[in-house]
Formats: sequence, structure tokens, C-alpha cells
Amino acid sequence: MAPSFSPPDNGLYPPQAPLDIDAYPVAPSELSLEQVHVYVRHGERTPVRVRMSDPPASISAHWNLCRTARQFRASVATFGDAVLDSPRSSDGVDFLPVKKVVERPDGTAAEGECLLGELTDVGRQSTYNYGRALRKLYVEKLGFLPDTISNTNETYFRSTNMPRTIESLQEVIHGLYPRSKLGAGVIPQLLVRNGESENLIANAFSCKRLEHLLIGFAQAAASAYNHTLEPLDKKLSRYIGGNPIRLDGQPRASGILDTIRASTAHGIKVPPEFEDRSVMELIEKAVVTEWFADKTEEVRRLGMGRLLDDLSRKMVLKAAPLALKGNANVASATPKLLVHSTHDTALAALLATLDVYDEKWPPFTSSITFELFKKAPHADPPASYLQTVFTAFSPFKRSTQPAEHFVRIRYQNESLALPFCAESGQHLPGHPELCTLAAFRERVRALTPTDWEAECAVHPVTQKRI
Repeated sequence: MAPSFSPPDNGLYPPQAPLDIDAYPVAPSELSLEQVHVYVRHGERTPVRVRMSDPPASISAHWNLCRTARQFRASVATFGDAVLDSPRSSDGVDFLPVKKVVERPDGTAAEGECLLGELTDVGRQSTYNYGRALRKLYVEKLGFLPDTISNTNETYFRSTNMPRTIESLQEVIHGLYPRSKLGAGVIPQLLVRNGESENLIANAFSCKRLEHLLIGFAQAAASAYNHTLEPLDKKLSRYIGGNPIRLDGQPRASGILDTIRASTAHGIKVPPEFEDRSVMELIEKAVVTEWFADKTEEVRRLGMGRLLDDLSRKMVLKAAPLALKGNANVASATPKLLVHSTHDTALAALLATLDVYDEKWPPFTSSITFELFKKAPHADPPASYLQTVFTAFSPFKRSTQPAEHFVRIRYQNESLALPFCAESGQHLPGHPELCTLAAFRERVRALTPTDWEAECAVHPVTQKRI
């Protein structure tokens, strides 16, 4: 694993909160945990673009923080009468030793150098630690998951098709179920989707209506909030080529926030002005407004509606397994733990869509968990002998109350009370953070597009909905 890393104690490091196992609030005794959905942001990475590399900012364009996993075995297919170093496997797949090295434009290369936007050794460590924390909580403390998995039915792992999220999820899986805890022949599946059907992000690529709306919101935010950044120009312009810092500037304020956050997460020195908490909070507020504030119900539907519908449908199947009666794949259709590796924008959009966003940019390896609990029905009092005899011959059988189910959302070690579950009867009495599955599902239905393609369509000329 990567060497141990401790963030600098300067107040700049984003408030990433490792899962607090000791402070985890065990649910009321009448509830039993049935299913857990996890959405985790990838670990620490390099900036996605080179910014502020020239003096006087001098933030290096080359980050030598990717030494782990540079040597690996690539799966390759062998054909025909190729010369083999060892007997060919039964499936025709062999392994080629490979060492990945980043080449610079001038042809030089430095071992351990990272690509732009790449998961670093620090990010590998934090996501591995996150997987270990999941194990400590759901395996060792709660006994919710088995110590060793003998098949892949109880777990579900999915990532966006990006190297940093895939590699982060690999580290999470390794921390949760290392090889010593995998049964014979068990290989965890890491699922990805094609870009057009991806719903772990607000998919503006496949939804042009959403893209059009988000561009409009960004332009409106720039008009409304650029003036709030003007007081920073005297302090910061010299670090960005003499340009003013603006939401739509060069570089964009969101890009500056990205570079500073990535740098401070790795202990890389940034200009002192960016160590001023008030400066960073002002930039963050403007960027959060650009990306997530004041979004309409339509944006919420097109952005996060399909993801929430996926989540709630799986909860409903877990709560009512009789719906799958006769299905040979019932076990694989109702896993106990589902871990999704995604991005900061997805976490913030999920929280904003559910009206519980704290308007802070999600840190690396931060996560949202959705826990499904079951409340067993009240048992009827024991029947007398005569009642038993009467019931046996009566068409009116003793009724059995159906089990109730509740959903709890946690972010950064805090349980969140959903506003739409605030009314009496929509949450467990005395526990506003435990929303009834029925109330949760009702809100999700309102957020779910009924016809995704139709709602995403725009006219190519007028940019109006068809």
C-alpha cells in the first residue's frame, strides 16, 4: 500500500471524515438492517488540468505521486501457434507483465509521475482505508455481512467508466474483502455501464436538454455572482496570468478550486493567499452556486432521477422478495451491500436533489450511504385453545401486519432528516432521520423521468423541448 499520509493542519484540507465506527448510531432495537447502498467519491487525484504552474504560483505541472500499481499483469488473448512461456490457460487468456510510465511532450519520462486527473498513492490509501472501515462496521461490528464471501450474490460493485473511480473501487473492495476473505473461486465483479446509459452522474452527454439547462444555470450564476469575487482580484490575479477570478474566467473559478483542493490534499504548497480560509470559502460558495444552487425540479429529474429510481427499486425488491418468487436469480437481485464509485458532482447533486445539501464541495473519498431497515410486525397475543380451534374452521383468519421499512441517509458521519419525510406517519416516531420507505419511494417517483428520451430531447435550432 501507499505510505501513510497525514493532511497538513492548516484548515485547508477538505473536511474528509473517515467513517467513525465507534460513533455509528445503531438503529433502534426494533429495526434490523436489510440493505446498504454506498455512493463514494473517488480518492485523492491530481488536478484534471495544468493550472497556476507559472511563477509566482509555481504549482508543479508534474506530480510524482503515482508509484503504486505501476507494474501489473495485463490480460491478453493468445492466438494460433504463438510461443508460450507457460502452458496456455483453458480460456485462452494469458498475462503480460506491463509497467506504465508517463511520457512528457519532450519525450522524457519520470517513474511514478501521474497523469492529469489520476488517482494518486494518497487516493489509493484513502479508498483502501474506506473499504477497511466498511468491513469494520458492517462485518465486524454489526455482523451484517459475512466474514468471508462464498459467492458474489451478497455484494454489488459498480463504477463510472473512469480510471480513477475504477481504481478507487478496486481499493475499496480490497479493503472490504481482501483475497484471504474470498471463498474458493470467488472473483468480485466490478460493473461499468456504457456512457449513454450511465446514471452515476448527471449525464448531460446523453441528455441534451440537461446539458442546455446546466449551461443556462452556469451563465446565470456567472452574471449573478461574479461581482462577489471582484474583491479577490488584487490578491489572486497575479497567480492566474493577471486575469480576474470569475466563474466563467480563464481559468474558471471551479478549476482554481480544483487545483488548490488537490494540492492541499497532498500537502503541496500553494500561494499564501489561498491559505486564507475566507478566500477559499468565498470561491467555494460561488462555485457551489454555479453547479448546484437553485436548480429546478426538471434538472433534478434529469440529473439524479434515474439513479434514485434504481436505488429505490432495489430497496423495494429487498423489502418485498415475494415479488421475485420463482426467480432463480432472487439472491443476486437483492444484494445486501451495493457500493458505487462516482464523483464529487454526483454526491452534491444527490444531496441537493434530496434537499439536504450543506453547500460544501464534497471532499475526496466522502460518501453517502442509504440504509434500509425492517421493522417486524407486532406479534398477535397467543391464542387460546378455543380460538385456535375456531380459527382453523373459520374463513376469517387472524391477520398479520406487514413489515414496515425505513430508509436512513448518512453523509460525513451525520444522519440526515429528509424534509419530505417530516410529517407524522412519514418517519419512525421519534426518529425523523428514519424515513418510511413508502414516503421515500413516493418522492423518488416524482423525480423519475417517465420517458427519458422524450424529456431529454431538444430542438437542434431553437434549443426548445420537442
